[in-house]
Amino acid sequence: MSTTPPPQALSADTQPATDERPADDGALGWLRALGPRGRRAFAGAFGGYALDSYDYFTLPLSMVALAAYFGLDSGQTGLFTTVTLVVSAIGGALAGVMADRVGRVKALMITVITYAVFTVACGFAPNYETLLVFRALQGLGFGGEWAVGAILVAEYASAKHRGRTLGAIQSSWAVGWALAAIMYTLVFSFFGDDMAWRIMFWTGALPALLVIWMRRRVQDAPQAIAVREQSTEKGSFAAIFKPGLLRTTAFAVLLSTGVQGGYYTLATWVPTYLKTERGLSVVGTGGYLTFLISGAFLGYLTGGYLTDRLGRRRNIWLFALLSAVCILAYANIPDGANTLLLVLGFPLGFCMSAIFSGFGSYLSELYPTAVRGTGQGFTYNTGRAVGAVFPTTVGFLADSWGVGGALVFGAIGYGLAALALLGLPETRGKELA
Repeated sequence: MSTTPPPQALSADTQPATDERPADDGALGWLRALGPRGRRAFAGAFGGYALDSYDYFTLPLSMVALAAYFGLDSGQTGLFTTVTLVVSAIGGALAGVMADRVGRVKALMITVITYAVFTVACGFAPNYETLLVFRALQGLGFGGEWAVGAILVAEYASAKHRGRTLGAIQSSWAVGWALAAIMYTLVFSFFGDDMAWRIMFWTGALPALLVIWMRRRVQDAPQAIAVREQSTEKGSFAAIFKPGLLRTTAFAVLLSTGVQGGYYTLATWVPTYLKTERGLSVVGTGGYLTFLISGAFLGYLTGGYLTDRLGRRRNIWLFALLSAVCILAYANIPDGANTLLLVLGFPLGFCMSAIFSGFGSYLSELYPTAVRGTGQGFTYNTGRAVGAVFPTTVGFLADSWGVGGALVFGAIGYGLAALALLGLPETRGKELA
């Protein structure tokens, strides 16, 4: 255990006088309260997570073309997602340790470079097995980006605004998703499927530009640097399994498993569902995804606001219930009712995204500074790996149940999330110390 005295609270009020923050009232008070350094950190984390999302969605959007090109069944295509998410658990846990040992910004840049390099490599894959390996390696970077970026911004944010600040970071996932959907519509409209899926992966080189900017403009919160330099327990897996944190770690993993199991079931299989069972064209699928993604973007922002108003646990409970209801409704829309399918895409995207908005603040507040990266990286990404079983299960069930029927399996994940909250405390208003 560290014998150093407790560090100062990492709140909006502990910035040096040279980086003093203006009043934090008004609609954008949370952004002003970050100060110049915090806003640069916010921009870096927002961009990194948006491009993380973009690189992730190159696969689900290209899945039909990949299945045809390599002659894959539903189980094999579902394995792409499972491998990515399972390996992301390793990458996320390692990135968390790295963030505690070498700093948040350095770890963030390493994760961005990793997922960019291997996304591009996927476009050169000559066969299914090679693509599977490259996609797994892409998961190493994909797994670490969110946890590290969220912590970087959380340590600049005030307790008053941390929920909506991290909710805004989460909203960048919808921005990256939208960019991927736009690129998908353009690329698959102008190129044949056999080449289009490769081009989609090659565009994953975009994050390299962000790394160049981050290297010059973004730095860790000063108090986080001080704690890292003084602590003797930084970046320790053993620390998050000690009696004082073991219960938190176990239930946080269960919470993450449930939410991500439900989410990745939908994120992976909805494009295939729209194209194969609903018979939508490339442009038609893009149109339906626009409603889903628009709902997701507003869901992230709304969920961030509500997690500050209602509390972390109540926000997750509310949207776990609503997400499960939306999945059941979406998967049981009768044939021919494609207008209803379009309309329900908005609340589906809204609810399954709003539940994520509290994660950045909640997991950051559950762990002390010295092991915050390790705790958040491990719990979030272990949950992601276990939750990866859900989309694979849907893939195997799709052959007998149909993709629409199998999507109902994702609702089980949200039930697990609700149960996990019974073992976790409320942390709203907690200063990061």
